[in-house]
Amino acid sequence: MIEAAWGSNPRFADGVRYEFIRSEGRQFPSHRCLVAASEFHIRNGEKKFRAYREDGNFFYLAAIWEPAMGEWPVSYRIITLDANPDVIRYQARHGAIIERRDAQKWLDFAVPEAELLVTPPADIFTVEEILTKPVQTSLAF
Repeated sequence: MIEAAWGSNPRFADGVRYEFIRSEGRQFPSHRCLVAASEFHIRNGEKKFRAYREDGNFFYLAAIWEPAMGEWPVSYRIITLDANPDVIRYQARHGAIIERRDAQKWLDFAVPEAELLVTPPADIFTVEEILTKPVQTSLAF
């Protein structure tokens, strides 16, 4: 396990740091890595949401890593795919979920990407709004 920066080196992309990479039409024959997560965040207009597993388990997000270049450290980008039915109401895509039981399959390149980079089924995520302002839950006199 290593610490890495999230996002590609902007020096090689017209000053833009890319944090995600689409899965469609791509193969990832090297530099695969995993990002452990218990939830992911969604921004929809002014509102923010968090999505987490119904069963409470953590999961991994499929990613690719890039070596350090000059002053830019080792970095990674999360691979995305079409959002599952729980998330699609809030955004069209999310990070590719790798189940804990499939982590080694992703890392050892023994299984083709197409078998692991699939949109999860419905009813595995709970999505709830992240309230950014204090909410009064009772009336006090």
